[in-house]
Amino acid sequence: MILSRLSNYLRERRRASLADMALALKSTPEALGPMLDTLERKGRVRRIEGEAGCGSTCCKCDPAAVVVYEWAAAETSAAVQPGAG
Repeated sequence: MILSRLSNYLRERRRASLADMALALKSTPEALGPMLDTLERKGRVRRIEGEAGCGSTCCKCDPAAVVVYEWAAAETSAAVQPGAG
């Protein structure tokens, strides 16, 4: 399932651009957007507002290259392990 692959990708890398995630998951930024919105609503990821990739204001950079998401959920090691108690 692509949602779990997306979660795993971002959890492992901690932070990635929308373009990088689309490339790695063989998808499109448009397809990943709703999934990232879902993860953001659940508090698992956080969108980081950025500026143009090159630092200018010309707006020629690919928007997907400057949209960055960061893993925000608690570490899996902090999760309760089955049978632990």
